[in-house]
Amino acid sequence: MAKEQSDRTTIDLFATEKRRGRPRSNPLTRSQQLKVNKRNQVLRDKAKGLKRIELKVPQDLFDALNQLAEENNISRSQLIETMLTAQLSDLN
Repeated sequence: MAKEQSDRTTIDLFATEKRRGRPRSNPLTRSQQLKVNKRNQVLRDKAKGLKRIELKVPQDLFDALNQLAEENNISRSQLIETMLTAQLSDLN
């Protein structure tokens, strides 16, 4: 019988090493946790009807966006979404 890394029910069934100290709060490795979290984030975004857009910008523009977002107490993503929406409404 093979051990499945993502199996949370019988994770200690094949435990071969005993460790000192506090037991792990999550049986998955950090890389596996990141994969699970990313998959869950993608599913949440999909359920909300969100689509992903990627773009590359120069460092000075990136810093300016971060500063403006911080001044307005919103995320950079929210700031860019607001700017794009305003630009599209100006075109119409």
